[in-house]
Amino acid sequence: MSRHLARGPVGARERALAPDLARGFMLLLIVIANTPWYLWGRAGERVSAHPPSESFIDQLTQGLIITTIDLRVYPMFAFLFGYGIVQLYLRQQAAGTDERTARNLLQRRNFWLLIFGFVHAALLWFGDILGAYGLAGLLLVWLFLRRRDGTLLVWSAIGAGVLVALTLLTFAAVSATPEGEAEEAFNLYGVIEAANGEPNYLASMITRISFWAFLIVFQGLLTLAVPIAILLGIWAARRRILEEPGAHLPLLRRVAVIGIGTAWIGGGVTALAKLGVWDVPEGAVQAFELVQVTTGLAGGVGYVALFGLVGHRLQGRTLGTFGAAVNALGKRSLSGYLAQSILCAPILAAWGFGLGQHMGSANLFLYAVAVWVLTVIGAYMLEKRNQRGPAEVVLRRLTYGKQ
Repeated sequence: MSRHLARGPVGARERALAPDLARGFMLLLIVIANTPWYLWGRAGERVSAHPPSESFIDQLTQGLIITTIDLRVYPMFAFLFGYGIVQLYLRQQAAGTDERTARNLLQRRNFWLLIFGFVHAALLWFGDILGAYGLAGLLLVWLFLRRRDGTLLVWSAIGAGVLVALTLLTFAAVSATPEGEAEEAFNLYGVIEAANGEPNYLASMITRISFWAFLIVFQGLLTLAVPIAILLGIWAARRRILEEPGAHLPLLRRVAVIGIGTAWIGGGVTALAKLGVWDVPEGAVQAFELVQVTTGLAGGVGYVALFGLVGHRLQGRTLGTFGAAVNALGKRSLSGYLAQSILCAPILAAWGFGLGQHMGSANLFLYAVAVWVLTVIGAYMLEKRNQRGPAEVVLRRLTYGKQ
């Protein structure tokens, strides 16, 4: 056994405020983004999580979610994931851990996140993101952890350029296609119905695992948003931007304004097309999904910058009960994320109580907020007892071994 033993996870006094606050609020956005996939039993075209609207309040809810949340949250999570990789790596080195052992520790953690994702998908949620981050982490730590900062930015810029080019080329192809000859976009309704509308639990498990295997490669690597966000998170962590936001205020302000503004403009245009307010050409839906991915990357990074500014304003201040509870959830974000599926899947899916068939976008939005509130309360109770989240305890044991 090496005499350079890896230290355990970060202690409460060593944690920066902004990343945990961001993770805590991010979990609200995640549950709002995920729960529409439980709206099964709807007929008709469905190329996104949102079914055909049945009322004005449902349309308003969908418009809000498409504009501000859809495909904006997982890049935010990916950025924070990359940020956490560097925090863990530098902390190991500061403790005297040799470089190879520290890198192996990171890869072991990424591997176990991939396994967590598989179990999560098999049991509850086909849209699991842990597997995608674990897979991307394994690849990017291997390729980029020891690369220079400039290399990270160059590859991030290349990836963003490819995303923009693909979006423009897709729109050009749609415009050049004669009306009536456009290929039908991939319909997700069948996946939703087979995973959450299937009353047989074992049959639904097969769908969840199959779609998850596709998703971790497509979302984790091929869409480029996750790898780019992770690389930007690694770059930002090397400069301690979220630990020391006061030293980076101009950058944080620019990124927040430009990133969130870009995301909301792109999301707003997509929402108008989705809801039928803007009559788009047949076959253009796929192009608008790429708009969501591209502008969502900007929005995810912009949201992180916003929480960096919030963290700066709150430094040295008493958070209050609500702020402390959200911060507590951020410290236990893995447990909070998995708890969402425990509170949603058995209640909403057909193999459980099946309430997803009878709910609309607006009341499911309220259900999502209620789920988040429950996880905030649970995390705060654990914080008062000075206890880690159960998923964090398991991941810690698997990553660090006995200590």
